[in-house]
Amino acid sequence: MQQSIQNPLKVIIDPSGVQFGLPGDNIELHVTITNQGEQSAVIDLFIDEGLQSLTRSNIFPRESLALDPQQSQEVTFGFEIPIDALPGTYDYTLVVDSPNHYPQYTPINYPRQVKVLLKEQTVIREHDPTFSLQPATNPNKPLIFKFGEPMHVEVTVDNRSNRVDRFRLSCPDLDEHWYTINYPRTGSAGQGLLSDVTALELLPNVRGEIRLELHPPTDTFAGNYSPTVRLHSENSPNLVLLELVYILVPPIYRLDVELNTILGQVSRSPGKYEVKLTNQGNVVRELMLYAKTRDEEELCTYKYEPVEVRLLPSKRTGVNLTVAPPAWWRRSLFGSGLVFNFQVEIKDKQNLPLPDTLPQGTLLWKARPWWQFLLLILVILSLLGGIGFLVWRLLNPEPLRLENFQANAPRITEGDEVRLMWDIQNYKQLQKLVVIQQQPPLKDPLLIYNNLSELIGKGCTAEKNLLSCTNVRTGVKKKDKYTFLLNADYRKNVPLIPQNTQVATRTTNVEIVDKPIAEVLTFNPDKTEYRNGEQILFSWKIKLPIELRRIEITGKAEDGTLAGTAVRYDFKKGGVLPENLTKLCKADAQNQQQTCTNVPIAISRPGNFSFELKAFSQGSERMSSQQTQTKIKVLPKPLKIVYFKINGSEEPSRIFKEDDPIILEWKVEGDKGTSVELSTDGTVGLQGTKKLTANQGLQSPIELKVTDQFGSPPLKKVFSFQVTKPVPSPTPNNTQVIPIPNNNPTPQGKPLSPLSR
Repeated sequence: MQQSIQNPLKVIIDPSGVQFGLPGDNIELHVTITNQGEQSAVIDLFIDEGLQSLTRSNIFPRESLALDPQQSQEVTFGFEIPIDALPGTYDYTLVVDSPNHYPQYTPINYPRQVKVLLKEQTVIREHDPTFSLQPATNPNKPLIFKFGEPMHVEVTVDNRSNRVDRFRLSCPDLDEHWYTINYPRTGSAGQGLLSDVTALELLPNVRGEIRLELHPPTDTFAGNYSPTVRLHSENSPNLVLLELVYILVPPIYRLDVELNTILGQVSRSPGKYEVKLTNQGNVVRELMLYAKTRDEEELCTYKYEPVEVRLLPSKRTGVNLTVAPPAWWRRSLFGSGLVFNFQVEIKDKQNLPLPDTLPQGTLLWKARPWWQFLLLILVILSLLGGIGFLVWRLLNPEPLRLENFQANAPRITEGDEVRLMWDIQNYKQLQKLVVIQQQPPLKDPLLIYNNLSELIGKGCTAEKNLLSCTNVRTGVKKKDKYTFLLNADYRKNVPLIPQNTQVATRTTNVEIVDKPIAEVLTFNPDKTEYRNGEQILFSWKIKLPIELRRIEITGKAEDGTLAGTAVRYDFKKGGVLPENLTKLCKADAQNQQQTCTNVPIAISRPGNFSFELKAFSQGSERMSSQQTQTKIKVLPKPLKIVYFKINGSEEPSRIFKEDDPIILEWKVEGDKGTSVELSTDGTVGLQGTKKLTANQGLQSPIELKVTDQFGSPPLKKVFSFQVTKPVPSPTPNNTQVIPIPNNNPTPQGKPLSPLSR
């Protein structure tokens, strides 16, 4: 029982202590309010948002009472523990408030706790022992472990039986080196009777404490832990009393990197090194290794074996690194050789912190030996031979040859034009050049060049004996597989060396494929439950946003009807965002993706809806779309009585004289289908007035009741009143004194003074 002191409001709460329940149970809280003041009062009772961490609902129980002096009334609050709720102790507050009548005494806060039990726990009876943990934990409020500092948990045991009992604590989910249990030493003057430190012995209806000390090992993985604490009763060995302790072990990212040189001076083979990695933290590390030069120019080639490493906490591994020198001709002829400085680099796949400084290495490439000068002499002789060959070739020129005939790319997208390129050796012998489309077959040649003047300056350049043509336009853009043939004639249109067609003609293949379109990768709302009138916030990710022409968002109810007008966003050429999306979308140029978050969409009615995002691309009729994976529930607006007045006042209790006019005014807010009932007239509108006359036939109280078609808790507001008859005036011929009713009667047994008459 909890009661405020020197307060006109007397509050009785049942149950007064911690409430217990299993997932799926309904919890009830009974609150009795007594108005001990001298005036009528409107009293509000509600549960604060602290209950949201357990029920996961934005709707909190709330009631209003109108009490006359010395009047009492009981209110029952009920809420359901979700079936998937995690065990733990959850805090919330019951608030009693009367701002209009007792502002100096209210609000009054009553801290409360709900303990969600494990499903395996025995149902607790009246005389069964109970226990609780301090500090209380739940998934949203865990104990945070600090390495080197143990966590202390006080276990309070309550022996509610009529016999002496011995209690023992255990943690079945933990290894013994994780925790220490300290039982208090008790004597005859204490709560226990024995001094044995292996258990706690308590007298009937006595409470004691056990100290649990948690000290996870230093190599414990980072993460959330929820070990079970069990209390054993010697009198009731089959009784299962369980509680969970939620622990958060924060991550440690320490990583040691060491570079050992195996072979650092080389002449013909690559350098060899070993990179040793030691995970001194408590998280799994997934690392990628690479290296880069510390010199001005990158010359060496680096190779790791393996390239990727997965390292568990407190584990160590070695990675082989080979550093290959550059091309042979860069090797020094004289001196001490070339020195290459490099830096070990590491990348964490999960972007976890890495050491600020990483090892650096050096490779020495020795100078050439003296005998390699003989090779230089051979090279000089080879050059002289080559010069002699060139002289011979000038005297005996080569015939015309077609070389390097190909398209700008073997595979292009629809809409791009196929462009050809080729080289012709000894082009001055060229008489005629023809490009033929073999597949799909084309009757006439695609391109014909009868003289060199048609080629020079139109994508072709001539240098010495080589004619190079690039980006020669063909006009071919349609999707298909193509084969092109290049044929050269000389000496008055006689095919070049007809006995060798590989020299006279060249072919190349090109495929034109569908143009890529923008693709919807993800499409999700920020939550699955909304109130009618709220805007639904959507987020999505689109690949190749540069191809976007427009996107559309449509919603459908369960009956197949549209949720409203489709929302459309038109993009400019190049996927430029419309103005109303510029602040909500972000582009990732590297991955060619665009992410939009919290884009608002309005829905004007309650129900269950599914939404679809459609993406249309530039120059293509193809479309990419994706639906939300879960239904979105739009709850009706909460019912609200804006005001309910009698003769312009909201006082809950009034006194009227007979035949006095009574004017009722009301205004209610709610969704379409909200029903308003007035006890004097039945169903009425959401807003209106009603004129009545005070008489003995008018029933008190007058009640306004609001309901809707969605099953929301009904709202009520009442006015209580009294109708009194007017006192008749005394007649002139009658000297008898008629007593006047007095609202403040004198105490019983005392006569009225003349002045009071």
